[in-house]
Amino acid sequence: MKRQLHLLVIDPQNDFCDLPADLIPDGVAPSLPVTGAHQDMLRVAGLIRDGGGGLTHISVTLDAHHRYDIAHPTFWRTGNKGPVPPFTQISAQQLRSGAYVPAADGALPRAQAYLDALESAGRYQLMVWPVHCEIGSWGQNIHGAVRAAYNGWEVEQRQVVAKLSKGANPWTEHYSAVMAEVPDPQDPATGLNTSFLDTLVSAEQIYICGEAGSHCVKASTEHIADYLEARQGRAALARLVLLTDCMSPVHGFETQQRDFLAAMLARGARLATSNDILPEWQANQAA
Repeated sequence: MKRQLHLLVIDPQNDFCDLPADLIPDGVAPSLPVTGAHQDMLRVAGLIRDGGGGLTHISVTLDAHHRYDIAHPTFWRTGNKGPVPPFTQISAQQLRSGAYVPAADGALPRAQAYLDALESAGRYQLMVWPVHCEIGSWGQNIHGAVRAAYNGWEVEQRQVVAKLSKGANPWTEHYSAVMAEVPDPQDPATGLNTSFLDTLVSAEQIYICGEAGSHCVKASTEHIADYLEARQGRAALARLVLLTDCMSPVHGFETQQRDFLAAMLARGARLATSNDILPEWQANQAA
Protein backbone atom coordinates (compact mmCIF):
# COMPACT_ATOMS: atom_id res chain seq x y z
CA MET A 1 0.00 0.00 0.00
CA LYS A 2 1.26 3.48 -0.85
CA ARG A 3 2.42 5.75 1.93
CA GLN A 4 0.78 9.17 2.07
CA LEU A 5 3.39 11.52 0.57
CA HIS A 6 2.45 15.19 0.12
CA LEU A 7 4.50 17.69 -1.92
CA LEU A 8 3.97 21.37 -1.08
CA VAL A 9 5.41 23.84 -3.59
CA ILE A 10 5.47 27.42 -2.30
CA ASP A 11 4.98 30.25 -4.83
CA PRO A 12 6.67 28.77 -7.92
CA GLN A 13 5.79 31.89 -9.90
CA ASN A 14 7.43 33.78 -12.75
CA ASP A 15 7.96 36.97 -10.76
CA PHE A 16 10.19 35.08 -8.32
CA CYS A 17 12.25 33.23 -10.94
CA ASP A 18 15.53 34.34 -12.50
CA LEU A 19 14.37 33.09 -15.88
CA PRO A 20 16.67 33.06 -18.93
CA ALA A 21 15.84 35.62 -21.60
CA ASP A 22 14.35 33.06 -24.00
CA LEU A 23 11.63 32.22 -21.45
CA ILE A 24 10.57 35.84 -20.89
CA PRO A 25 7.97 37.28 -23.30
CA ASP A 26 8.55 40.70 -24.81
CA GLY A 27 7.39 43.55 -22.63
CA VAL A 28 7.55 41.78 -19.26
CA ALA A 29 10.18 40.73 -16.74
CA PRO A 30 10.23 39.02 -13.35
CA SER A 31 9.75 41.79 -10.80
CA LEU A 32 11.34 40.05 -7.81
CA PRO A 33 13.68 37.39 -9.23
CA VAL A 34 15.42 35.16 -6.70
CA THR A 35 18.88 34.06 -7.76
CA GLY A 36 18.81 30.32 -8.32
CA ALA A 37 15.02 30.02 -8.49
CA HIS A 38 14.87 28.93 -12.14
CA GLN A 39 17.16 25.98 -11.47
CA ASP A 40 15.22 25.22 -8.27
CA MET A 41 12.02 25.01 -10.31
CA LEU A 42 13.62 22.79 -12.94
CA ARG A 43 14.60 20.39 -10.16
CA VAL A 44 11.06 20.47 -8.76
CA ALA A 45 9.65 19.77 -12.21
CA GLY A 46 12.11 16.90 -12.68
CA LEU A 47 11.10 15.37 -9.36
CA ILE A 48 7.41 15.47 -10.23
CA ARG A 49 8.07 14.09 -13.70
CA ASP A 50 10.39 11.28 -12.57
CA GLY A 51 8.92 10.38 -9.19
CA GLY A 52 5.48 11.94 -9.01
CA GLY A 53 3.80 8.56 -9.31
CA GLY A 54 4.85 8.02 -5.71
CA LEU A 55 3.08 11.14 -4.47
CA THR A 56 -0.45 10.97 -3.14
CA HIS A 57 -0.95 14.75 -3.01
CA ILE A 58 0.56 17.89 -4.54
CA SER A 59 -0.32 21.38 -3.34
CA VAL A 60 0.88 24.65 -4.87
CA THR A 61 0.57 28.06 -3.24
CA LEU A 62 0.22 31.26 -5.25
CA ASP A 63 1.01 34.80 -4.24
CA ALA A 64 -1.88 36.97 -5.48
CA HIS A 65 -1.62 40.71 -4.93
CA HIS A 66 -3.30 43.89 -6.06
CA ARG A 67 -1.12 46.71 -7.36
CA TYR A 68 -2.19 48.77 -4.36
CA ASP A 69 -0.95 46.83 -1.34
CA ILE A 70 0.59 47.74 2.01
CA ALA A 71 3.82 46.00 0.97
CA HIS A 72 4.07 47.78 -2.42
CA PRO A 73 5.45 51.26 -3.23
CA THR A 74 1.98 52.34 -4.41
CA PHE A 75 0.80 52.43 -0.79
CA TRP A 76 3.50 54.73 0.59
CA ARG A 77 5.03 58.20 0.37
CA THR A 78 7.90 59.78 2.25
CA GLY A 79 7.10 62.45 4.78
CA ASN A 80 7.65 65.11 2.12
CA LYS A 81 5.34 63.25 -0.32
CA GLY A 82 8.14 61.67 -2.36
CA PRO A 83 8.05 58.11 -3.74
CA VAL A 84 9.20 55.19 -1.62
CA PRO A 85 11.46 52.83 -3.57
CA PRO A 86 11.25 49.05 -3.37
CA PHE A 87 13.29 47.32 -0.66
CA THR A 88 12.57 50.08 1.85
CA GLN A 89 11.84 48.88 5.38
CA ILE A 90 9.34 50.94 7.35
CA SER A 91 9.11 50.69 11.10
CA ALA A 92 6.15 51.57 13.28
CA GLN A 93 8.21 54.34 14.83
CA GLN A 94 9.10 55.84 11.44
CA LEU A 95 5.42 55.94 10.57
CA ARG A 96 4.61 57.50 13.91
CA SER A 97 7.30 60.16 13.40
CA GLY A 98 6.06 61.07 9.93
CA ALA A 99 9.11 59.80 8.04
CA TYR A 100 6.70 57.75 5.92
CA VAL A 101 2.97 58.18 5.34
CA PRO A 102 0.28 56.26 3.47
CA ALA A 103 -0.51 57.71 0.06
CA ALA A 104 -4.27 57.50 0.67
CA ASP A 105 -6.00 60.07 2.85
CA GLY A 106 -7.35 58.55 6.04
CA ALA A 107 -5.22 55.41 5.88
CA LEU A 108 -2.78 56.39 8.63
CA PRO A 109 -4.63 55.00 11.69
CA ARG A 110 -5.10 51.57 10.14
CA ALA A 111 -1.55 51.47 8.78
CA GLN A 112 -0.14 52.45 12.18
CA ALA A 113 -2.19 49.76 13.91
CA TYR A 114 -0.93 47.21 11.39
CA LEU A 115 2.75 48.05 11.81
CA ASP A 116 2.40 48.04 15.60
CA ALA A 117 0.76 44.60 15.49
CA LEU A 118 3.31 43.27 13.02
CA GLU A 119 6.28 44.30 15.14
CA SER A 120 4.71 43.11 18.38
CA ALA A 121 4.49 39.63 16.85
CA GLY A 122 8.29 39.69 16.58
CA ARG A 123 8.49 38.05 13.15
CA TYR A 124 9.07 40.76 10.56
CA GLN A 125 9.33 44.48 9.97
CA LEU A 126 7.35 45.81 7.03
CA MET A 127 9.26 45.55 3.75
CA VAL A 128 8.20 47.49 0.67
CA TRP A 129 8.66 45.04 -2.21
CA PRO A 130 8.42 45.74 -5.92
CA VAL A 131 4.89 45.23 -7.21
CA HIS A 132 4.82 41.47 -7.74
CA CYS A 133 2.43 38.63 -8.51
CA GLU A 134 -0.24 41.11 -9.50
CA ILE A 135 -3.48 39.20 -10.00
CA GLY A 136 -3.89 38.24 -13.66
CA SER A 137 -0.35 39.17 -14.70
CA TRP A 138 2.30 37.06 -16.41
CA GLY A 139 4.39 37.37 -13.27
CA GLN A 140 1.71 35.65 -11.21
CA ASN A 141 1.74 32.63 -13.51
CA ILE A 142 3.44 29.41 -12.45
CA HIS A 143 6.89 28.56 -13.81
CA GLY A 144 6.27 26.75 -17.09
CA ALA A 145 8.25 23.59 -16.34
CA VAL A 146 6.57 23.11 -12.95
CA ARG A 147 3.12 23.60 -14.46
CA ALA A 148 3.85 21.15 -17.28
CA ALA A 149 5.09 18.57 -14.78
CA TYR A 150 2.11 18.77 -12.46
CA ASN A 151 -0.31 18.88 -15.39
CA GLY A 152 1.12 15.54 -16.44
CA TRP A 153 0.72 14.27 -12.88
CA GLU A 154 -2.93 15.35 -12.80
CA VAL A 155 -3.66 13.43 -16.01
CA GLU A 156 -1.72 10.32 -15.02
CA GLN A 157 -3.05 10.19 -11.47
CA ARG A 158 -6.56 11.43 -12.33
CA GLN A 159 -6.23 13.78 -9.40
CA VAL A 160 -6.19 17.54 -8.94
CA VAL A 161 -3.22 19.54 -7.71
CA ALA A 162 -4.53 21.80 -4.94
CA LYS A 163 -3.89 25.48 -5.63
CA LEU A 164 -3.96 27.87 -2.67
CA SER A 165 -4.16 31.60 -3.30
CA LYS A 166 -2.87 34.06 -0.70
CA GLY A 167 -2.20 37.79 -0.46
CA ALA A 168 -5.26 39.46 -1.98
CA ASN A 169 -6.01 41.49 1.15
CA PRO A 170 -4.09 44.78 0.61
CA TRP A 171 -3.91 45.57 4.33
CA THR A 172 -1.72 42.70 5.50
CA GLU A 173 1.34 40.78 4.35
CA HIS A 174 0.77 37.12 3.58
CA TYR A 175 4.15 35.39 3.40
CA SER A 176 2.83 32.17 4.87
CA ALA A 177 0.64 29.88 2.81
CA VAL A 178 -1.60 29.25 5.80
CA MET A 179 -1.98 32.59 7.63
CA ALA A 180 -1.36 36.29 7.09
CA GLU A 181 1.23 37.99 9.27
CA VAL A 182 -1.52 40.00 10.95
CA PRO A 183 -4.90 38.38 10.25
CA ASP A 184 -7.75 40.76 9.41
CA PRO A 185 -10.74 39.81 11.58
CA GLN A 186 -13.04 40.99 8.79
CA ASP A 187 -11.41 38.68 6.23
CA PRO A 188 -11.48 34.93 6.94
CA ALA A 189 -9.01 34.31 4.09
CA THR A 190 -6.26 35.89 6.22
CA GLY A 191 -6.84 33.63 9.22
CA LEU A 192 -5.33 30.23 9.90
CA ASN A 193 -6.22 27.89 7.03
CA THR A 194 -7.10 24.89 9.15
CA SER A 195 -8.90 23.11 6.31
CA PHE A 196 -5.65 22.89 4.36
CA LEU A 197 -3.54 22.19 7.42
CA ASP A 198 -5.78 19.26 8.25
CA THR A 199 -4.90 17.69 4.88
CA LEU A 200 -1.30 17.61 6.08
CA VAL A 201 -2.09 15.95 9.40
CA SER A 202 -2.64 12.57 7.73
CA ALA A 203 0.45 12.75 5.52
CA GLU A 204 3.30 10.44 6.43
CA GLN A 205 5.83 12.76 4.80
CA ILE A 206 5.41 16.42 3.78
CA TYR A 207 8.01 17.66 1.30
CA ILE A 208 8.34 21.45 1.16
CA CYS A 209 10.08 23.52 -1.52
CA GLY A 210 9.64 26.78 -3.43
CA GLU A 211 10.45 30.46 -3.23
CA ALA A 212 11.77 32.18 -1.41
CA GLY A 213 13.42 30.13 1.30
CA SER A 214 14.08 33.27 3.31
CA HIS A 215 10.46 34.42 3.34
CA CYS A 216 7.39 32.52 2.09
CA VAL A 217 8.87 29.03 2.48
CA LYS A 218 10.14 29.99 5.92
CA ALA A 219 6.86 31.51 7.11
CA SER A 220 4.75 28.66 5.71
CA THR A 221 6.93 25.95 7.23
CA GLU A 222 6.98 27.63 10.63
CA HIS A 223 3.20 27.84 10.75
CA ILE A 224 2.82 24.25 9.53
CA ALA A 225 5.31 23.03 12.12
CA ASP A 226 3.52 24.89 14.91
CA TYR A 227 0.17 23.39 13.88
CA LEU A 228 1.46 19.84 13.61
CA GLU A 229 3.24 20.10 16.93
CA ALA A 230 0.11 21.47 18.64
CA ARG A 231 -2.04 18.69 17.16
CA GLN A 232 0.31 15.71 17.29
CA GLY A 233 3.32 16.58 19.40
CA ARG A 234 6.90 17.41 18.55
CA ALA A 235 7.53 14.00 17.00
CA ALA A 236 5.24 14.98 14.12
CA LEU A 237 7.88 17.41 12.86
CA ALA A 238 10.01 14.47 11.72
CA ARG A 239 7.51 14.16 8.87
CA LEU A 240 8.60 17.53 7.44
CA VAL A 241 11.24 17.31 4.71
CA LEU A 242 12.74 20.57 3.42
CA LEU A 243 14.19 20.25 -0.08
CA THR A 244 17.24 22.45 0.26
CA ASP A 245 18.22 22.46 -3.42
CA CYS A 246 14.68 23.42 -4.45
CA MET A 247 14.57 26.77 -2.66
CA SER A 248 16.72 29.91 -2.60
CA PRO A 249 16.77 33.11 -0.51
CA VAL A 250 16.06 36.66 -1.58
CA HIS A 251 19.39 38.42 -2.11
CA GLY A 252 20.55 39.93 1.16
CA PHE A 253 18.52 37.48 3.23
CA GLU A 254 20.81 34.46 2.95
CA THR A 255 21.33 34.37 6.71
CA GLN A 256 17.58 34.37 7.30
CA GLN A 257 17.20 31.21 5.20
CA ARG A 258 20.24 29.57 6.78
CA ASP A 259 18.94 30.25 10.29
CA PHE A 260 15.48 29.01 9.36
CA LEU A 261 16.83 25.70 8.06
CA ALA A 262 18.99 25.26 11.16
CA ALA A 263 16.03 25.99 13.43
CA MET A 264 13.80 23.50 11.63
CA LEU A 265 16.50 20.84 11.80
CA ALA A 266 16.77 21.45 15.54
CA ARG A 267 12.99 21.04 15.87
CA GLY A 268 13.17 17.63 14.20
CA ALA A 269 12.53 18.29 10.51
CA ARG A 270 14.71 16.64 7.86
CA LEU A 271 16.84 18.51 5.32
CA ALA A 272 17.30 16.70 2.02
CA THR A 273 18.10 17.28 -1.64
CA SER A 274 16.09 16.30 -4.68
CA ASN A 275 18.51 13.43 -5.32
CA ASP A 276 17.99 12.19 -1.77
CA ILE A 277 14.24 11.95 -1.97
CA LEU A 278 13.63 10.79 -5.54
CA PRO A 279 14.25 7.11 -4.60
CA GLU A 280 11.68 7.46 -1.80
CA TRP A 281 9.03 8.61 -4.25
CA GLN A 282 9.92 5.95 -6.81
CA ALA A 283 9.79 3.22 -4.16
CA ASN A 284 6.35 4.44 -3.10
CA GLN A 285 5.18 4.34 -6.69
CA ALA A 286 6.19 0.70 -6.90
CA ALA A 287 4.49 -0.20 -3.62
